[in-house]
Amino acid sequence: MFAAEFAYHRPKTVAEAVKLLRKIKGSRLLAGGHSLIPAMKLRMASPEALIDISRIADLRGIKATKDGLEIGAMTTHAAIAASKAVRKHCPVLAETAGIIGDLQVRNRGTIGGSAAHADPGADYPTILLLLDAQFTAVNGKERQIAAEKFFVDLFTTSLKKGELLSSVTIPSMSSGASAVYLKHRHPASSFAVVGVAALVQLKKGKCADVRIAIGGVTATPVRARAAEKLMSGQAPTPENIARAADAVREALEDPLGDPYASGEFRVHLASVMTKRALTGLTG
Repeated sequence: MFAAEFAYHRPKTVAEAVKLLRKIKGSRLLAGGHSLIPAMKLRMASPEALIDISRIADLRGIKATKDGLEIGAMTTHAAIAASKAVRKHCPVLAETAGIIGDLQVRNRGTIGGSAAHADPGADYPTILLLLDAQFTAVNGKERQIAAEKFFVDLFTTSLKKGELLSSVTIPSMSSGASAVYLKHRHPASSFAVVGVAALVQLKKGKCADVRIAIGGVTATPVRARAAEKLMSGQAPTPENIARAADAVREALEDPLGDPYASGEFRVHLASVMTKRALTGLTG
């Protein structure tokens, strides 16, 4: 099918893009286009205008700071996966970027586009929630949004009308902490049927910092707080890990289901994968 008729704009600066977004009613930002363009072809989306931000240099790039990493919203998955700075300061983010979609998706898709689209099966939302990422939104002035407040509902974020996501900031991981992202991949789309991200910092044989984030199961990624609490201050024994993995279920209310995987199966798989992730990080 063909998309409905639309106007096309290609601004050169962030300020120009924000001005167009605020001025043109019914306009949409175009980043990598992997989600928006297919939706337009199916007439599931019919924006009056597309504002192509892919050529804005200020929205690209990866910078290491004293507090962590600052990544431009238009930075591609491939660039993140290959970045020496990301591999040094946050290797789990590089590893996650390297398993998104396929080669074509990684070369065109962007971290900002993926986060702003907020697909429950996307990989970035889960890992960014785990890492306590901060999002910078621009609309004449900047606004900082914590990852925990950024993802609001199915395909919905806390970005306001007229705002553009300009960058993502990743805080430095604690010394001695290690993290992993595991996903059960849908065989056709490579989206995460279930994605589990876990971070553990061990001190004197006990868990000083434990974070667990689950994606793909519910409308938005969630932190498994009960499971984290069970592991905090405890030795990572098989028994403690098993209890924490089982407690993940408490965070997964109203699980999503489809012909490929029921909500019940997704919840079960999240528990199994959490046990695998925690065992791998502490074994």
